[in-house]
Amino acid sequence: MKGPLDLSPDEHPSQNSAGVSQPILETARSMAKKSSGRGQRDLKVKVKSARGRKLSSTRWLERQLNDPYVRRAKVEGYRGRAAFKILELDDKYGFLKPGDRVVDLGCAPGGWCQVAVARVNALGDNSGQQGSVLGIDLQAVEPIPGADLHQLDFMEDGADEKVKAWLGGTADVVMSDMAAASSGHKQTDHLRIVALCEAAAEFAFDVLEPGGTFVAKVLAGGAETSLQTLLKQRFDKVANVKPPASRSNSSEKFVVATGFRG
Repeated sequence: MKGPLDLSPDEHPSQNSAGVSQPILETARSMAKKSSGRGQRDLKVKVKSARGRKLSSTRWLERQLNDPYVRRAKVEGYRGRAAFKILELDDKYGFLKPGDRVVDLGCAPGGWCQVAVARVNALGDNSGQQGSVLGIDLQAVEPIPGADLHQLDFMEDGADEKVKAWLGGTADVVMSDMAAASSGHKQTDHLRIVALCEAAAEFAFDVLEPGGTFVAKVLAGGAETSLQTLLKQRFDKVANVKPPASRSNSSEKFVVATGFRG
């Protein structure tokens, strides 16, 4: 016996014996062919190259449109997919605690600050201690509720004293998702970001509370040995991790140094 979806068009001009209309049947057939059964969109979005658009730009746009973290960031109100990297790192190591004072170096566009505000209870929405979040960047950043944002070069003379004054003391966490401007040469970019991370670590040494945590992005490439040596001299534990939110084809990883010795 044929079911409703097995009838040919001439066997049901408008409805079949079950009362299912022709348009609905056609829609059902189309869905049956395309659905994976998981209840989620699984068709990859393809972007056509436009006149004047570089191939690299087209590939970047296609990657963004197909990135689940980009979609989640929009749904959950984060300023970028990078927010999920610090979320995943904190879920694993638990360095953002209610009452903590946090410094975010190179904080634009602000996703890491958004996560920190919630985790340290900077808005005082939850019971328990209320923390604070200080974000600094070379460029102006749109206000973030619960975060104190300043335009500052952390490498300028006296920057550490300014930060401690704004915080009202030393920091429990210094974190950085900074990356140097890309030169297009992989090894040069690696050396630049390692140098930037070392500068961030030196800054952290000046503003961290004993027992504090330093989190920073680096690019794997062989030159980060000096950074690892430096951190191991000043912290009890140094972990190197690539959170799930980091793209698989990216060479980025993060160092999580805990137990600052002062």
